[in-house]
Amino acid sequence: MYQSPNPTAPQQVAPLLALATKLLKAGRPADAIAPLREAALLEPFNPTIQHDLGLAYLEVGRVPDAIAALQWAVASNPRYADAYFRLGIALEKLGDIGGAVVAYDRATELLPSLTEAWFRAGALVYELGHRDEAIGCFRRAAATGSKTKFGRLGKARALLTEDRNHEAEQVLRETLVADPRNAMAYDLLGNLLSEFGRFDEARACFERAIAIAPLLAGSYYDLVRCRPVTSDDDGLLQRMESSLSTPGLEAVQRLRLHLAIGKAADDLGDYALAMRHFDAADAVRRGSAAFDSAAFSIEVDRLINRCTSEWIARAPELGSSDATPVLIIGMPRSGTTLVEQIISMHPEVGAGDELNFWNERGAAWHRSGAAGNERPFLAKAAADCLGLLHTISPTAARVTDKMPFNFLWAGLIHVAFPRAIIIHCHRTAIDTALSIHQTHFHLGLAFPTGGAELVAYFRCYQRLVNHWRKVLPADRFMEVDYEELTRVPEPVIRRIIAACGLAWHDACLRPESNPRAVKTPSKWQTRQPIYRTSVARWRRYEPWLGPLRALIDNGSEQDAGIARS
Repeated sequence: MYQSPNPTAPQQVAPLLALATKLLKAGRPADAIAPLREAALLEPFNPTIQHDLGLAYLEVGRVPDAIAALQWAVASNPRYADAYFRLGIALEKLGDIGGAVVAYDRATELLPSLTEAWFRAGALVYELGHRDEAIGCFRRAAATGSKTKFGRLGKARALLTEDRNHEAEQVLRETLVADPRNAMAYDLLGNLLSEFGRFDEARACFERAIAIAPLLAGSYYDLVRCRPVTSDDDGLLQRMESSLSTPGLEAVQRLRLHLAIGKAADDLGDYALAMRHFDAADAVRRGSAAFDSAAFSIEVDRLINRCTSEWIARAPELGSSDATPVLIIGMPRSGTTLVEQIISMHPEVGAGDELNFWNERGAAWHRSGAAGNERPFLAKAAADCLGLLHTISPTAARVTDKMPFNFLWAGLIHVAFPRAIIIHCHRTAIDTALSIHQTHFHLGLAFPTGGAELVAYFRCYQRLVNHWRKVLPADRFMEVDYEELTRVPEPVIRRIIAACGLAWHDACLRPESNPRAVKTPSKWQTRQPIYRTSVARWRRYEPWLGPLRALIDNGSEQDAGIARS
């Protein structure tokens, strides 16, 4: 128990704490800050005072101040589980995902019954791509609080993460019967329904979630992606604009809300308004997640220098002979989801969606430095990858992985699996960049979504892909041009299926009929027949492109690398 080194401090502090408690109970955390801060000055190492001060700061949105106070609390008492938990919430709000996970882990280590901490940790590690770890956290949330809000949500999210979607839907509907005002359950159910193309039901869920919890206004992002917004959506745009003034709206919710308004304005043909909100969303992201373009360029140069043609040529000697993996790579928003939908219509193909496997293994390999005896690493990576793919689809001849950022690791992947096909999707640079600018990417992802940083990222990506064109075998590195695919689908689709080593199947011509869940932002688009309305979309935004204008003459991978098939 804390003992003040100043014997008179408790007498001075007691009335301050009494006042702060009264104000907090009255729902006036802003007014409680002054007496708590004064108490903290009198007893700076009192962890309870620092915790309460941090909580008050948190409730009024002064996140950096909250973090400072809560860090004092855990420094003063390293076994203060609640302080670690609220520190995790504050770090999460600030966008420090890694720090938040560490804080939640410490909180649950000290107090394993902290259901909400398990749930929040699970949600974060899932966004970081750690599927199994996320499932474990969600299951612990369910086990520690089976009758609580976050316990029920944990059970549902564990099932969703395991792709046990029908069971998850049942759990969410049972949750809403038991707890009809559980806004997060409505939000999860809406996302699940939209992934399977049940868009009208999904919209109703999102609307209900926002009505119950206005601070979930970011759910408008998912709502407007269920179908195009029309003039019949009476008042929707105005409701979204009004939601921007919701007190206490968190950065990620504000970011998603700006993107939702931009998408609605785009659907309605008001491109000036749309771009203002897309730019506003990018500004919010920049305030929460910085991107170092110069450092990224250096890492790309390191990859190019390490993945020499001589090393690539050793792939048959170093790698696995298994041809199961189908890697679909490219910049985000370049057609990777469409290509996966096409391939996974084939009865011999399983769909893996966006797997984080090579981002993790590639980063470890990249950190390891100069090449040495890489056989053990490659053998284990290949075995682990096949284990994951066979878990996803045990009987499939091919299993897809459409993680776009695997463009970073194409050389490593080829050496690990020299018989695997790598399909590089590319689309006109300015259209791709504009689509990225209009899409939400988790704040934990080191990736720019606009401005000169996105242009610089594009340059690095093009430089690296040009290297892969030079060093990877032409029959293992296939390129799919989005504009060509949407103009003349059948010949391109036939080339894709042949490159995968599969017999032709007519179902591949109907990707819109694919019944699988689609987890990317292209949920509505994938349920439509292949269309060309996204080609040259940038022309609608030409007056407002700003730094992205530099990509207009870039063509598709500068049109310098001629697509090979």
